[in-house]
Amino acid sequence: MPFIDEARIKVEAGKGGDGIVHFRREKYVPFGGPDGGDGGKGGDVVLEVLPTLNTLTKLRFQRIYKAENGSIGGGNNKTGKSAEELVINVPPGTMIYDDETNELLGDLVIDKEHLVVCKGGRGGRGNARFATARNQAPRVAERGEPGETRNLRLELKLLADIGIIGVPNAGKSTFLAAVTQAKPKIAAYPFTTLEPNLGVVSLEDDIALVLADIPGLIEDAHKGAGLGHAFLRHIQRTRVLIHLLDGMAEDPLADYTQTNSELALFDPELVKKPQLVALNKLDLPEVARRWNELEVIFEKNDVGKHFPVTAISALTGKNVRPLLYRAAELLVQEKAKADHEPISENIPIYRPEADPNEFEIRRTPKGWRIQGEAIERAAAMTYWEYDQSVRRFHNILVKLGIDQALRERGVQTGDTVFISDYELEWQD
Repeated sequence: MPFIDEARIKVEAGKGGDGIVHFRREKYVPFGGPDGGDGGKGGDVVLEVLPTLNTLTKLRFQRIYKAENGSIGGGNNKTGKSAEELVINVPPGTMIYDDETNELLGDLVIDKEHLVVCKGGRGGRGNARFATARNQAPRVAERGEPGETRNLRLELKLLADIGIIGVPNAGKSTFLAAVTQAKPKIAAYPFTTLEPNLGVVSLEDDIALVLADIPGLIEDAHKGAGLGHAFLRHIQRTRVLIHLLDGMAEDPLADYTQTNSELALFDPELVKKPQLVALNKLDLPEVARRWNELEVIFEKNDVGKHFPVTAISALTGKNVRPLLYRAAELLVQEKAKADHEPISENIPIYRPEADPNEFEIRRTPKGWRIQGEAIERAAAMTYWEYDQSVRRFHNILVKLGIDQALRERGVQTGDTVFISDYELEWQD
């Protein structure tokens, strides 16, 4: 199954159920009062972590998710049934963005951690809720409130203990295949690895490491050159890095410096991660001959801050196991540090701070177009077939200041007024 690290989906919360206009009809009670019930709440859309998932493949093939609507209210003041929330499972390490605003909505990591990305609409009120001493038989009710709709972009960052980094052809895929059961595609040309590969290595019964083979980095990868920009983020969640150098490269020290420069330019925190540096391809005679010379050069240039640079052969396995044990030691230290750090709360759902009562009026060749969150919601919740509901909607126009604004702009009797999908005729 291919690794998919990004997906775009559209999510729609459920519409609230309609409230109804209804009156008691019982024997010997010819003029029963209003008893129309409210509609039920529409279903929310929720993203929730399922730890057994490790890709976003499913979301790639199903792009639209819609929660159920709330049920309509009933007579005898019966409230309609609220809809169940729609749960969309995502792998741990999924970051959720609003695809239109690019705002980060949440970062889901822990099992069962969840985030409400769209809220279902509230149920419309039935006519029993509008009864007053002056209007004891109201023929007015509300339709259910529309649910929220949002376009999302999901990004998956690998949750691996150890990231294997280095320039193209350093032998990262060979290393991963040698120490784990992973079967990455391997060939002798740059960017063989087009997607991160995961593997698990068991050193002892109680020591297991999750390794991620990260695609090779080239100069200007932080700007998007090659494949770098799309994959640098996968390194962010790893705790320890194994930095492989190509023993056949003309200048392994330059490769080391270039890779770390790209990490720092993308995210300064990346270069603070513990790194184990290993010169690969020790099985080749040329590399074995130059190793002593390179070891001195690395030491003079302060390469290998946590442990001295070691020479390995991913192909034959020489010195690989000691390198992994060193990585395990560093991992224990890093996890101990993390245990003492406060756990951050889930990032709350993004809510724009704009006033929902704000509106905009535009003159068009066909009439007047009114846009605004509150007025569009009110239009969607109006029963246009009931005169009292229409009068109530006009009162909302007055309350929001839209009536006065239209008059100041020169609206005339007979003009067409558009609100969302509704086409109305202005009457003075």
